[in-house]
Amino acid sequence: EEADEDEETMMDLEALKLRTTHTEAEPSSKPDEILESTMEAAEWNLEVERVLPLLKVTIRTDNKDWRIHLGQMHQHRDGIQSSLTEAKSYLDKLQEDIGKTLEKVSSREKYINNQLEFLIQEYRSVQAQLSEAKDHYQQASGGVMERTRVLAEISEELEKVKQEMESKGSSMSDRASVVKVKQSLTKLKQEVDQMDVRISLIQHKLQQANLKEKSNMTRDMHATTIPEPAAGLFA
Repeated sequence: EEADEDEETMMDLEALKLRTTHTEAEPSSKPDEILESTMEAAEWNLEVERVLPLLKVTIRTDNKDWRIHLGQMHQHRDGIQSSLTEAKSYLDKLQEDIGKTLEKVSSREKYINNQLEFLIQEYRSVQAQLSEAKDHYQQASGGVMERTRVLAEISEELEKVKQEMESKGSSMSDRASVVKVKQSLTKLKQEVDQMDVRISLIQHKLQQANLKEKSNMTRDMHATTIPEPAAGLFA
């Protein structure tokens, strides 16, 4: 690519030389006398305004030209140097401020450490006691968990025993009611037997009373019928 750029540059220079030589070889077209214009100033100004845009020459920049790149490099270098000079002063000041601040922080830290040395030692001792208390708590919690498990097992067994006792109590209450019913039946049977005996005695007494009454009636009847023949005799 650099070889192509060099060739194009050489061709442009040769073309420029040819044009210059051709221009110099042409005969001069200068007039022998001074020309005088007969145009008025207003018309001249209008003509200048009309022709002025056509007289502007625009030169296209070639991006491949090394001169343009070199100029840009110099421009950027100058900008970097000026920015670096300005930034360096700010950075030096910032470094100085940071150094002073670090010194103040270091001295303040030493002062605080000296003032709080007793509290730090006390904090360490309290922290050691806390770790010991945590160990005791873990051991105690382990014992509590074991006792809780045993208590749960005992409670479960106690619940089973209660259920068995309730079932046995219900069965015993059922048996007691049966026994009571049997006793009541036995007592009722005895009372029925006693009533039968009493009824038999009463029936016997009634029979005796009936027999006695019949015998009395028979005797009375005999007593009333015997005196009649004697009365007839006396008649």
